[in-house]
Amino acid sequence: MAIIVNLDVMMAKRKMSLNELSEKVDLTLSNLSILKTGKAKAIRFSTLDSICKALDCQPGDILEYSNDEK
Repeated sequence: MAIIVNLDVMMAKRKMSLNELSEKVDLTLSNLSILKTGKAKAIRFSTLDSICKALDCQPGDILEYSNDEK
């Protein structure tokens, strides 16, 4: 996949646990875990907005594009 999810990196920088983020953004632990591990196929802008507000970051801090074609 060419999109890399750096949610765990931002959570570590903010010293925030998955449980705490789950409560702040009103998402289940399982849905956040799927996103954190990069297994998610999509993310709603409203969810991304909530995560960015909770972590005080930009969408580009969480999502990264990598050209994996060689």
